[in-house]
Amino acid sequence: MTSRPETPLLDKVSSPAELRELNEADLLQLADELRSETIDAVSITGGHLGAGLGVVELTVALHYVFNTPEDKIIWDVGHQCYPHKILTERRDRIRTLRQGKGLSGFTKRAESVYDPFGAAHSSTSISAGLGMAAARDLNGGDNNVIAVIGDGAMSAGMAYEAMNNAGHLGSRLIVILNDNDMSIAPPVGAMSAYLAKLVSGPTYQTLRDAAKNLAKNLPKPVFEKAARAEEYARGFWTGGTMFEELGFYYVGPVDGHNLDHLLPILKNVRDTHHGPILIHAVTQKGKGYGPAEGAKDKYHGVAKFDVVTGKQAKPKANAPSYTNVFATSLIKEAEADEKVVAITAAMPDGTGLNLFGEAFPERTYDVGIAEQHAVTFAAGMATEGFKPFATIYSTFLQRAYDQVIHDVAIQGLPVRFPIDRAGLVGADGPTHAGAFDTAFLSCLPGFVVMAAADEVELRHMVATAVAYDQGPISFRYPRGEGVGLDMPERGSVLEIGKGVIRREGTKVALLSFGGRMSECLKAADELDAAGLSTTVADARFAKPLDMDLIRRLAREHEVLVTVEEGSNGGFGSHVLTRLAEESLLDNGLKIRTLALPDTYLDQDKPDAMYAAAGLNCDGIMRTVFAALGTEALTAPQRA
Repeated sequence: MTSRPETPLLDKVSSPAELRELNEADLLQLADELRSETIDAVSITGGHLGAGLGVVELTVALHYVFNTPEDKIIWDVGHQCYPHKILTERRDRIRTLRQGKGLSGFTKRAESVYDPFGAAHSSTSISAGLGMAAARDLNGGDNNVIAVIGDGAMSAGMAYEAMNNAGHLGSRLIVILNDNDMSIAPPVGAMSAYLAKLVSGPTYQTLRDAAKNLAKNLPKPVFEKAARAEEYARGFWTGGTMFEELGFYYVGPVDGHNLDHLLPILKNVRDTHHGPILIHAVTQKGKGYGPAEGAKDKYHGVAKFDVVTGKQAKPKANAPSYTNVFATSLIKEAEADEKVVAITAAMPDGTGLNLFGEAFPERTYDVGIAEQHAVTFAAGMATEGFKPFATIYSTFLQRAYDQVIHDVAIQGLPVRFPIDRAGLVGADGPTHAGAFDTAFLSCLPGFVVMAAADEVELRHMVATAVAYDQGPISFRYPRGEGVGLDMPERGSVLEIGKGVIRREGTKVALLSFGGRMSECLKAADELDAAGLSTTVADARFAKPLDMDLIRRLAREHEVLVTVEEGSNGGFGSHVLTRLAEESLLDNGLKIRTLALPDTYLDQDKPDAMYAAAGLNCDGIMRTVFAALGTEALTAPQRA
């Protein structure tokens, strides 16, 4: 086991106020120690490493130049916020990152005054920062607002909506484009750094504004030509024409790892009372850690790892992951049907579409961080007879709900929605939990909503979605491994709206929708041992419901418990509504609905989160016993 790195300078800095007491000459050493501390902490907890390593110098420079927390720094997405957390009074807890009762892996308002805005989904920082800047202006304040956004997040339309609005309002706002992957970025060196420093300074800005005011008095054709010449001349040198069109004053590109370049530019924009300004900082993801720099993904997300070798401690899988089962199943279907196409919103690896893309590159579309566009793009393909699979995490599908309704559902278009990361996701916490898709899809007319109980069911649901062409259809599946079942070579097409009985009983019925099936089966074993004969059924469909199955369960059992890994308002709510409509609640049936609690569950190990939610074997049993009365609690348990 390696010892922790020596950090003599960082040990003296527990807050940004203490950081600002250092000499500028000490900041490079501080950055080196901060990078070492970040690497060591993430080696213990796992998490998002590469992004944070890429902004170490930028983080130091921002907290050194700006008066945080009065000045607001908003980190878009939050993957890169670990160095920020270390510098903002949380170093003593940094080795609890993403653990139960520990620090969030993202910025979080409830965690620190240095986190002015919670972020875990991309492309929100400029909108939030502009809102803060507008509020500051209304209050007569004078603090700075800085939004740090990556080039990937800049692919989302929301970022440009915010920039367009910022240019219109003219509020003083600083946006830092953290560019770590843009091939169009011009070379960064002494000349570009000199130009960036020059154009960020008050002399250039004053001369430029004076020239513009003078030009306004010229005849209109002359003024327009002069303005165009000035803009494109500066754009030729600095690459900022697009941002200027949106109303931003562009500064850059600048080496995001060179403090001699960063500090004077940040001081200039801090001291210049201008409208919106964009600083283009070019950085290297994974900077300063060899294994990360050499990895294809730059160690974007890692498990615990050995600092010396970089080897990650990933447990050996006992069964294929649901994501892999989806990908291989879709490949099988695409081999037989040339109309099958796949769409991802910047998550090819996470959704398994990297595998599909290797098999069918011409039928795979990565549209960037643009879920709204992905859904409507899929709708357009569906109108032309293709079979698009818009493969999006549950939590990110929320970003495209209007498009799901307006562009897909109302038109009855057969877009297929594979929904990965259904249910609770552990270390990523509430921002990434797949809690709401069953509720927000099953309320839409004409939508078919499925959930896979295991990896075999998932393979069947892929085949079912390919075959179904009467309207939109979705199927959800959890993160992690399957349960280890023997897999069929290819999926079978399920009858729409039909569930299946997994085991027969007489007194208690457990009706599962989705990935809690294995826990239902465990609970049934325990209940049988306690003398409570238990039926277990797999609903498969939340819409349309299998009412023949539900009626039978309600009439033939004393207790009926629905179980789902989604929010209230989903599967169980629909079952209750239909039972009430058919007066099947009037015969003494004891019905209970188990769903995620009406709260946002903080990060923890998934098993602990499901236990807290009452969605494991013990929670199901407690629910049954409570429905039957306290006498059932004393029933003998199986040894």
